[in-house]
Amino acid sequence: MSQIETLKARIEADLAPSIKSLVLDRGELTLTVKAADYLAVAQKLRDLPEFKFEQLIDLCGLDYSSYKDQPWEGPRFCVASHLLSVTHNWRLRLKVFAPEDDLPVVASVNGVWSSANWFEREAFDLYGILFEGHEDLRRILTDYGFIGHPFRKDFPVSGTVEMRYDAEQKRVIYQPVTIEPREIIPRIIREDNYGGLH
Repeated sequence: MSQIETLKARIEADLAPSIKSLVLDRGELTLTVKAADYLAVAQKLRDLPEFKFEQLIDLCGLDYSSYKDQPWEGPRFCVASHLLSVTHNWRLRLKVFAPEDDLPVVASVNGVWSSANWFEREAFDLYGILFEGHEDLRRILTDYGFIGHPFRKDFPVSGTVEMRYDAEQKRVIYQPVTIEPREIIPRIIREDNYGGLH
């Protein structure tokens, strides 16, 4: 049995009630858990000696509102974490879907892995996913007055508000976006003897 298959068997044995799916594909293991069990599973993955995932390498938000250019059946917002066990030298992708699309909320794992702090703030800022229990959940990449969440698939490409410095007022002002749509047709230049061809 390979190392990744050993990890899969241990997860199936110890975390069975919390598993929504457990997929081994292309040498990578993805565990999707129920939102209600997310924090407890994260603590077990860190603390139980058979798992010992000491490090959270990455955490990001995902918007599944359209997936592979097709309608998506199921919850829209997901949080994916990438975990590393230095002790056992294995990796795991841990996923959880927010139960509500209108107000996506999942538990914060910042108390389990402190590296989740800024990652969760980024997912909140860009996707609007709320992390229950996070002590300092505020925007990290966009301006404090920014409206919306720019990585959501329904966010307008040009945005809705632009910010600029007004020299007369000597301050930053916000105004509706003034981008005018235009059709861009590439200009093709043909030369009669391009590359020595006639």
